[in-house]
Amino acid sequence: MFTGIITGIGQITRIDSLGSSQAHGKQLHIAAPKGYLDDVQLGDSIALNGACMTVTAFDTAASTFAIDISAESLARTAGLDAPGPVNLEKALRTSDRLGGHIVSGHVDGVGTVAAFTQQGESHLLQIAVPRELAPLLAYKGSVTVQGVSLTINAVEDTPAGCIISINLIPHTIANTTLQHLQAGSRVNLEIDMLARYVQRMLALQQQ
Repeated sequence: MFTGIITGIGQITRIDSLGSSQAHGKQLHIAAPKGYLDDVQLGDSIALNGACMTVTAFDTAASTFAIDISAESLARTAGLDAPGPVNLEKALRTSDRLGGHIVSGHVDGVGTVAAFTQQGESHLLQIAVPRELAPLLAYKGSVTVQGVSLTINAVEDTPAGCIISINLIPHTIANTTLQHLQAGSRVNLEIDMLARYVQRMLALQQQ
């Protein structure tokens, strides 16, 4: 489990194939901030851009680690198939503060940035959300974007799904990879876990 509070920005430095066909996944090599891996052990969970991954190798002195990602996960996420910056969050401990919201690290879908503009000291982020996720997003509800816990300020329904609007404060811009977004960027989305259960209960009642 995670909270959506990013604890570091890493860099995918190398991608190795785990097999010879498209059915095989990849091994990602990630450089982490200095000291980030001091309390990490083999098999620990670290979320990359909101996707929960298992540490399969690490070098504490070099602040690097590796994860294996399946072809299925690569097909259903954004930003994990090429070298570049990634948001990092280590798994939640029971003694930690829940600063964001309860996040599973399971990406529900991929959205597309419709607009990313500065408004005063903050930025307005608007994301086009696919139809299957649109009913699960609400005004003042929580959503995870690239692993970052955020609050939805507005929801506009569209024929293709919906567009959500989010205000990003300077701290969020400075300390996450959201600073690199632009119109057309693809982003990993995880909807509020409670919304999943509500949807399931309502669906059963309608049968």
